[in-house]
Amino acid sequence: MLWSLLTIAIGVYAGLCLIFLVFQRAFIYMPTPATPAHAAAFTLEVPDAKVRISSRPHDGPKAVVYFGGNAEDVAHTVPELAQLFPDRAIFGMHYRGYSGSSGRPAEAALRSDARALFESVHARHPDVIVVGRSLGSSLAIQLAAEEPVSRLVLITPFDSILSIAKRVAPFLPMSLLLRDKYESWRYAPRVTCPTLVIAASHDELVPLADTRRLVAGFALDVATLRIVEGTDHNSVSGEAEFWEALANGK
Repeated sequence: MLWSLLTIAIGVYAGLCLIFLVFQRAFIYMPTPATPAHAAAFTLEVPDAKVRISSRPHDGPKAVVYFGGNAEDVAHTVPELAQLFPDRAIFGMHYRGYSGSSGRPAEAALRSDARALFESVHARHPDVIVVGRSLGSSLAIQLAAEEPVSRLVLITPFDSILSIAKRVAPFLPMSLLLRDKYESWRYAPRVTCPTLVIAASHDELVPLADTRRLVAGFALDVATLRIVEGTDHNSVSGEAEFWEALANGK
């Protein structure tokens, strides 16, 4: 009887591991649908996909490249950034599988797409601020570590998705199962441009401890941490303090 129960328990556990292994990206990515708001977006041709980019064109050397959160529709964020940065062109990437972009989201593909967008924008606008929120913060920090980014802004950033996954499902061997780990901490020491990190005081998804670990990985005097009190992961951008910090870079 004991062996039977043990066999069943092992089978159930193995089944849970298999389910997560196969369907893990469905738990990580939450694609937004295509809507009329994306009609003006242009297409960036990348390997194996066509990625849609919402933008506000502006002549001159300055631009902002924005990478949004997991379930964020950046078509609605671009006008807000355009109002905040009237002297800069604005570009927001719709990830693969999001808002009319083809393909399926995966870490390696999204990182490659982010680099392609940055290189395209930087060729026309040499002064580029890169802003990344939540999931997009990991794409942004790698660009700042490897490309000539003028200024970096990270909104509710994590040190890695692996840390989050381990908290959500501590009973699963996430280090072995998780494919898209988004280990932002690996890139922080290589960032040299001025960096603003905006965190929510009551972030239920990315605890302040995670963000502080990430900030601690930057070189001395590179990163500034700004905590918006009384906000959580989603409500942080509802405060005037958030937009003031974003505009001023501090």
